[in-house]
Amino acid sequence: MQMRAGVARKTIKSIRQQAFEQSHLFDSHLESSLDFERVRAAAKDGYGKPFLLIDSSIIREKSRRFAAAMPRVRPHYAVKANPDPRVLKVLIEEGAGFEIASTAELDLLTSLGVVAGEIYYSNPVKPRDFIAHAAASGVEWFVVDSVDEVKKIHSVKADAKLYLRIDTPNIGSDWPLAGKFGAHASEVREIIATSAKIRADLAGVAFHVGSQCRNPENWRVGIEKSRAVFDQMAKAGLNPRLLNIGGGFPVRHVKPIPAIEVIGDVVNRALEMFPASVRVIAEPGRFLVSDAGYFVCRIMGTARRAGKRWMHLDAGLFGGIMETAEGLKYKVRTDRSGPDISWNVAGPTCDSIDVVMRDEPLPSDLQEGDYIYLKNAGAYTTAYASNFNGFPLPEVRVI
Repeated sequence: MQMRAGVARKTIKSIRQQAFEQSHLFDSHLESSLDFERVRAAAKDGYGKPFLLIDSSIIREKSRRFAAAMPRVRPHYAVKANPDPRVLKVLIEEGAGFEIASTAELDLLTSLGVVAGEIYYSNPVKPRDFIAHAAASGVEWFVVDSVDEVKKIHSVKADAKLYLRIDTPNIGSDWPLAGKFGAHASEVREIIATSAKIRADLAGVAFHVGSQCRNPENWRVGIEKSRAVFDQMAKAGLNPRLLNIGGGFPVRHVKPIPAIEVIGDVVNRALEMFPASVRVIAEPGRFLVSDAGYFVCRIMGTARRAGKRWMHLDAGLFGGIMETAEGLKYKVRTDRSGPDISWNVAGPTCDSIDVVMRDEPLPSDLQEGDYIYLKNAGAYTTAYASNFNGFPLPEVRVI
């Protein structure tokens, strides 16, 4: 009887999940994507090595769509997603702020004229000399998630404005980020108490719902938890005035996603518990640039091993297609039309982990010299690439 009840509960849960996906996890807006014929033309116009083709008009479109969905939330672009200066210039023109994880990113932004006081240093653990360099450059806002980091920053810049990253649920995210960063309840209390004691300006709260988050309710839970932490701060005599709702806003690959308008509706309602005097920011990276790009590479050769078909590309995990190792599934396009068969797809290096896809259905007639096009690849491709094994870094072309 218990087994039947358990099965029934699982069936009900499955039905509810399907109903949720049908009503929420489908972005009915016309897809933003670089025109495929322009991509093919770019490859044929001259190919020397793998390249990322970026359409700046799509970055502008995504920036404006984000702002319209959440009018109270100012986006601060996560530079790590794609730090190409031409991408950053487009976002500057669109009025975006910026979030950094290193002083190299800081120096890049200030070289483009971004005011350091509007840059948020959101890496929870920072080298002391990086903190000093950022402070000397004019950065005011620094994230913390431990007592140690509060004391470290306070010893370097006593008047720094700190925001506390708290742990929040990552359920429904393709890549949960909880664990490495984010203070838990007991640690939050200690950080608040320490900040009050040493008179550090703990001025806000931040959270991250996980990368490619397809569960809008994560933002509601994060905002509600942040409201409780705001109250704890105020009770301790601190002056909280910043809420950072992080990143994780999803883009289309092969799974259904909620529209940014659906997420915005959840966020906007939850933000009603904060007065207008509280500054609200977010840290979108992938959402702003992913759809704007196609990653283009080429087949170096094919082989059959143990009954499996293999193709080797001139770019792999080390050359820009890193996120497939974490389970990201790109939509792959080719110029061939043969029936699909199962392919193992590898990169060019001699490292055995350099396999980007296994049992991927792709045309049977693919061969050496053919192009492979990865759709919606404007984020975390060229930013991850390295010269491992002496292979060249991919080129970035912006139109």
